Amino acid sequence: MPLSQSIRAALLSATALLPLSAHAETVKLTLLGVGDVYNFTEEDGRGGFARLNAVAKAERAANPNTLYLFDGDMLSPSLLSGFDKGQNTIDLTNIVPFDLAVPGNHEFDFGPANFLEKVKASKYPWAAINITNADGSGLEGVGGVTVKDIAGLKVALIPVAQDTSPSVASTEDLKFLPTVDTAIKAAKAARADGADIVVGVVQTDMDNDRKLLKSHVFDVILSGDDHSYATAYDGVTVYVETSLDGQFLSPVDLTVEVGEKDGKRTIAWTPAFRFIDTATVAPDPETQAMVDKLSAGLDETLNVEIGTTETPLDSRRNVVRAEESAMGNLIADAMRDATGADVAIMNGGGIRADRTYDAGSKLTRRDILTELPFGNVTVLTELPGSQLLGALENAVSQVEKGAGRFAQVSGVTFSYDASAEPGARVSEVMVNGTALNPDALYKVAVNDYILGGGDGYSSLGGGRLITDTGAGNLVATDVMRYVEKLGTVKPVVEGRIKKLGQ
Repeated sequence: MPLSQSIRAALLSATALLPLSAHAETVKLTLLGVGDVYNFTEEDGRGGFARLNAVAKAERAANPNTLYLFDGDMLSPSLLSGFDKGQNTIDLTNIVPFDLAVPGNHEFDFGPANFLEKVKASKYPWAAINITNADGSGLEGVGGVTVKDIAGLKVALIPVAQDTSPSVASTEDLKFLPTVDTAIKAAKAARADGADIVVGVVQTDMDNDRKLLKSHVFDVILSGDDHSYATAYDGVTVYVETSLDGQFLSPVDLTVEVGEKDGKRTIAWTPAFRFIDTATVAPDPETQAMVDKLSAGLDETLNVEIGTTETPLDSRRNVVRAEESAMGNLIADAMRDATGADVAIMNGGGIRADRTYDAGSKLTRRDILTELPFGNVTVLTELPGSQLLGALENAVSQVEKGAGRFAQVSGVTFSYDASAEPGARVSEVMVNGTALNPDALYKVAVNDYILGGGDGYSSLGGGRLITDTGAGNLVATDVMRYVEKLGTVKPVVEGRIKKLGQ
C-alpha cells in the first residue's frame, strides 16, 4: 500500500483517546517523550523505571490528552540485560505502557529474533517506518505511521529508527532506510492527508535532528540516542532530546486552537516546556516492588569481590571512545591473556559503566559485568598485518565524533593524526615492540561483535578462526578470571595509543 494511502487509512480508523468533540475550540495536548533507558534502578536518587512510571502516571492523570512516547534504546545494555536479554525493561514498562515505542539500535544487540520476541511481550505498540526485512516486507508486529484522534485532533506519529543501526548493532539482514529522508517524506504525506499535528518520534543523532528541524515539516520532534537533555523551539518546530535513563524529563504542553476560516479548518498552537528532575519524584510503588525484587536477585550473585586495583581506572564514555584508558587496557590485556593472542582489540563502545575507580578499589563481578554488559564472546582470529592496520584505521576513523569503534588495545602500539583523512591516520604501528609487517600473520583477539563487522570493523573478516563464538568465553568472564588470577591489577595509561599533535 502506498505510504499516503496507509496514512489515510490510519486517519480513518484511528481509535480516539477521548470521545470526539466536534465543537472543541481549545485542546491541551501533552507529549511526554523518553529514550535511552537502560538501567532499571535509580542512580544517585534520580532516574530509573520506578520514577519514570510515576511521572507517566501523573501526566496521564493530569491530562487525559497525553501521549507517552518512547524514542529508542532499552533492551540493552545493562547489567541485567546481559542475563535476560532485556526482558526486565519490557516487564517494567508494561506497568505503564507507552502509546508508541520506536526501536533504537540497542534493541538489536541480541539480534532481530530477540527484539521481535520482546515486541510480542509488550503491552504497547512498536513502530518504525524505515526498517524492513531483507525482502522489503515489514517486521511482524512492528507498525508504521500511527495516527491518534485526540479530542478531535488528528495527531500523526512518525516513528523512525537510526539508519546506522546495522554498523553498531546485530541487525543481521534487516534493511534500514535513510532516517532523515524517510522521516521527512512521511511527515509531508501525513500533513497532506489531514494530520493536524505531526510528531516525529525518532532515534537519531543531533546532526540528523538538526536536518529534521530545518525541514520544518514537523510540529514536534522527540529524539533519543545522544544521551543528553535539550529543548528548543524555532517558532515552527518544538524539539526535545530526551535525556538518559529517565533522569530529566520534559513534558511539552501544546495549547491547540481549532478554528475555521473561509470554510476550512485551521489549527494554531503554542508550546510550553516543563522540566522534571526525577530526583524530586517519588517512585511508583508497584514498579519499585518489581525493581527491588530484581535487585535482590542480582545482589546475591554479583556482589562478590574478585580482586583489587592498585591504580585508578577510568571507563567514562568520553575517555574510552577517544583515548587510551586504564580500564580499556585491563580488558584488552585480559582478552590477550585468555587467548594467547599477539594483539587484542576491544571497541570502546562496548565498555559501558561510564565511571571511575579510585586506586585501591575492590573490584566485584558486578563491576566487570556493568562494564561489559553486552554478552559478547572473545574470539581469536589470524590475520595479515595489512588487515590489522585496517582495523586500527577504522578504530580512529570517527574519533572526532566520539564513535564506539575507537579501540582499546593490547600487544600493539600506534600513533594517529585526527586531522588526516579517515583511512590514512595511523602510523608507527608496533606489535610487541616490532614494527608491523603487512604480510606477516598475527593472532588477534577480538569480540564476536566486531569480528562480524560491527562498528565498521569489516577488515577483521576473512581470517582463519582459531577460536570461534561457539568455543569462546564471554569477554566479561575472561576479565573476571584475569583479575581473580592476579588478585591485584595495576593497569596504567602507558602510551599504547598516541595522538599526534598533542
